[in-house]
Amino acid sequence: MQQLALVNHASARADNHGDPRMSILHLIIGPVGAGKTTFARQRAAKERAVFLDVDTWMVRLFGRDTRPQENVIAWYLERRDRCRALLWDLAREILLSGADVFLELGLVASVEREAFYVKARGGDFQLLVYVLNESRDVRRERVAERNRSAGEHTQIVPMPFFETASDAWEPPTDAERKTMSILDV
Repeated sequence: MQQLALVNHASARADNHGDPRMSILHLIIGPVGAGKTTFARQRAAKERAVFLDVDTWMVRLFGRDTRPQENVIAWYLERRDRCRALLWDLAREILLSGADVFLELGLVASVEREAFYVKARGGDFQLLVYVLNESRDVRRERVAERNRSAGEHTQIVPMPFFETASDAWEPPTDAERKTMSILDV
């Protein structure tokens, strides 16, 4: 019975020539409020893939922690980096198992993305990069609505932070687009 399940899984993951296909890492990038989570959740459900995002993990792991009065950015970044590392390790394990992953790590700066691309290159999987963007006004309204209707594990984004994060967003350069074959959504 176990052998049959393995054979069926392998044939379900085969390409048109019957060869097992590589897993796909779908990296999602874009500014805050661009629709990354909605896009990734919908696609992951449709494609029977795993969705991992740093915001959910940050809220679940650290959302109730007492934040320091000083150096809150350093406090946040240290935890975010730990979450990113853990999510990357988990994503690699999932990819090695043969499943696809939609991954959103909050890589807003080109230097962060390049460091990630270096780590991801050479993996035994295909890497697709999707960029989502929208006007700042549309994103601001989305974030305000998300804040109003926030569930227990929703990342609340105060408007001053929205503006700061929006200013930090670095769209992919032409070189990055060419090298990574970025798909606009």
